[in-house]
Amino acid sequence: MNRILKPFVVVLSVIYFLADAIFITVAKPLADWMAARWVFARLRAWIASLRPYPTLALFAVPVILLEPVKPVAAYFTATGRVASGLAILVVGEILKLVLVERLFSISRDKLMSIPAFAWAYGKYGLAKDWLQSTEAWQRVRRWSRITRLAIRNTIAEPNASSGLPMAR
Repeated sequence: MNRILKPFVVVLSVIYFLADAIFITVAKPLADWMAARWVFARLRAWIASLRPYPTLALFAVPVILLEPVKPVAAYFTATGRVASGLAILVVGEILKLVLVERLFSISRDKLMSIPAFAWAYGKYGLAKDWLQSTEAWQRVRRWSRITRLAIRNTIAEPNASSGLPMAR
């Protein structure tokens, strides 16, 4: 039975990590933008004042609340409401990753002082490194760079002919 389930679990894991890796490209700049806002300074100071285990509990809240977004989005998509499913997935994942990114960047040292968290984070890092080293990942990264370059060139062409400065 284990031999039958292992490929299925590997495929699901790759899809899970791939989805998070794709969404983090949007979530990271958004989280950095939030970090620069003075409105969040008091919240950041409060989070920084927490001890390690309350910090871990706070860190788990967005994961626990927003992780079920993926199966809900899959349900909507499977029942023919593709646009709704896609919107739920995109908004939920970006929101989850922004919150997790901000909380982790504020409290990384405290979280890493918890042995179980440090162990799990190490395993997550190994899985992420493995995924990024695969040929499929490298191909998708290459396609992404080519697409971004093509979009930039398309935007730059009208600006170059009009004499306007190029958009960045």
